[in-house]
Amino acid sequence: MSAPDRVGIDELLERVRAGYTRVGPQEAYEAVRDGALLVDIRYQALRDRDGLIPGALVVERNELEWRLDPQGSHRAVEATSHELRVVVVCNEGYASSLAAVSLHALGLHRATDLTGGFQAWKAAGLPVTAPS
Repeated sequence: MSAPDRVGIDELLERVRAGYTRVGPQEAYEAVRDGALLVDIRYQALRDRDGLIPGALVVERNELEWRLDPQGSHRAVEATSHELRVVVVCNEGYASSLAAVSLHALGLHRATDLTGGFQAWKAAGLPVTAPS
């Protein structure tokens, strides 16, 4: 009996990212302006340290699927349709890739994530509220 295929996280990220197109900070900003939902999955300590993106829906990563499933009993009011364009933001653009592919599995086929995460958004000079 052969051992099951094992994949490291770098290869896993490469595989899942091949299934959709990621967006950079400016493209994410424009997508939100055009009606996309920006979802910040960073944990509280990072939001407190670095601030928030104005208008982003804050959803802890462990609640993401429940809050964004348009058919779910615990969905956010913003989770209106499987056609909703969602841009997931984490701190540096790693966890958001895994989150985006999880949303794809729920039928949110327009979900993507921000390359470089919140740090890239901030470095691009896009709007950020001051940390609390």
